Amino acid sequence: MDTRVKICGLKTPEALTCAVEAGAQYLGFVFFPKSPRNVDVPTARELALEVPIGVAKVALVVDASDEELDRITGEVPLDMLQLHGKETPERVAEIRARYGLPVMKAVGVAAPEDVPALDAYGMVADQILVDAKAPKGADLPGGNGLSFDWRLIAKRGWNRPWMLAGGLTPENVVTAIQMTGAKQVDVSSGVESAPGEKDPAKIRAFIEAIRQA
Repeated sequence: MDTRVKICGLKTPEALTCAVEAGAQYLGFVFFPKSPRNVDVPTARELALEVPIGVAKVALVVDASDEELDRITGEVPLDMLQLHGKETPERVAEIRARYGLPVMKAVGVAAPEDVPALDAYGMVADQILVDAKAPKGADLPGGNGLSFDWRLIAKRGWNRPWMLAGGLTPENVVTAIQMTGAKQVDVSSGVESAPGEKDPAKIRAFIEAIRQA
């Protein structure tokens, strides 16, 4: 199964090394203080400098200001920005133009009426992250370990590359790929032993499950 994998929410050199050695193509660093996966800029810089060439370094931000993005992009060597807040299509286009980096926009899905937003963001972002919609009142826009009804996007296509996220685990990722046709998947809580604590065995199992399929 030829599927690209993103391991998101990395905080330690050990977890980063495990993800790279297991074969992840994208590594995500979370810049959102409410998240148990949050890293500060100096830590993210140290981690990013250890990433080998060919593996994409992604900064996840939530409704970040230009000031915040200036600091992150100015100090951390990055390959992509992932916008995981309520950024409008106009804001996505503005960030993409300002920073000269590819932009991935996360879009939460829970019901059929959420799907059209994927088309709108597909017009302005370089990639789309199709994620489970966070429950009302949730502190986190993602990383909640929730999945959505994959039939809502089964075999759909957009005019941009897209990535499937939301409640993926080593046990269900192959089914999710088979149902949706996803060529890329993103996992965070599904490879953790506790919130924010990556489990090397689960990282390896997640990627191995895809390889074996």
